[in-house]
Amino acid sequence: MTQKIFWFIPTHGDSRYLGTAEGARALSHDYLKQVAQAADSLGYEGVLIPTGRSCEDPWVVAASLLPVTQRLKFLVAVRPGLHQPALAARMASTFDRLSGGRLLINLVTGGDKAELEGDGVFLDHAQRYEQSAEFIRIWREILARSHDGGAFDYQGEHLQVKGAKLLFPPLQRPHPPVYFGGSSDAAHDLAAEQVDTYLTWGEPPNEVAAKVADVRARAAKHGRQVKFGIRLHVIVRETEQEAWEAADRLISRLDDQTVAQAQAAFAKMDSQGQRRMAALHAQGARRDRASLEISPNLWAGVGLVRGGAGTALVGSPLQVAARIQEYAELGLETFVLSGYPHLEEAYRFAELVFPLLPRPLQEKLPGQVLTGPFGETVANLYSPRVSQS
Repeated sequence: MTQKIFWFIPTHGDSRYLGTAEGARALSHDYLKQVAQAADSLGYEGVLIPTGRSCEDPWVVAASLLPVTQRLKFLVAVRPGLHQPALAARMASTFDRLSGGRLLINLVTGGDKAELEGDGVFLDHAQRYEQSAEFIRIWREILARSHDGGAFDYQGEHLQVKGAKLLFPPLQRPHPPVYFGGSSDAAHDLAAEQVDTYLTWGEPPNEVAAKVADVRARAAKHGRQVKFGIRLHVIVRETEQEAWEAADRLISRLDDQTVAQAQAAFAKMDSQGQRRMAALHAQGARRDRASLEISPNLWAGVGLVRGGAGTALVGSPLQVAARIQEYAELGLETFVLSGYPHLEEAYRFAELVFPLLPRPLQEKLPGQVLTGPFGETVANLYSPRVSQS
């Protein structure tokens, strides 16, 4: 199975060290543009743009990066309760048309009660998933019917539309693909019935396998097939020792108070996925490799202070590629990756690991003709030799 590798646009900030301003980078459009253009030129399939009050708005960011990239796809969030489905459908169609079909949709229900209430959403966990199911059903129908000019009526528990219609259909048929992640039964039901790709956070392979099997079985009851992917950080270096040293450095500026405060905040969330992430580093105050390597080359150190995806693949290129292949054998084909800092790590992962992965062949960008020599010419005379190792 070929593997689609995505990168990440760090709209909530970037740094060399977690939990501290030391080594941090100012969040600017110029920097985000650099990350996006690196991902585009290196051959990543697309980029995930995060959502939430700690981030810049994903739709504005995606639109700003569209004209400075050529092939990159953008995985952008819709938020039931914040967006209305008809407006979200219009936004999606416009972006898809203007981008030449480069939009992917990330359906985000949300799990931070305080953040949701700040945004005006006061539904409990079960109600939010009911609303999300109604939202994406309306969204999909409006876009699908736009290709033949049809209108759509819907009366739900939380949402309703009458004569919803879209005059300008999206380029992708019937609509841009929908990605979604969640660990509860309600989330698995929603994924099985309505989404195209189910994303899990980076749990050990046996736990991911159980999720895949459950969603796949539920989808079969609806006569559907769902694709699968995973969201992970990555720390790859030329040797395993160098990779673990880099992981240690990433959290070397953390103090116990910062970790405790972050974990206390995460504990208040009603997201089952976040609870599962927290359980992977239950010995949180200890920051040694023995307590944080929860599976071979799978490290839970990022989740000490970062919400959401909290695990990283750590190791040499061969080790990281082997772990990715292990997940791929479970049925995963999309890998949404990130690393600190995101610009350098986009290059590092592409250079070290891309050659080891069964990735789809990327067509050259229009007008792009690349010929040798590659690398710095030696002594102003000789082309660099290709390593045989």
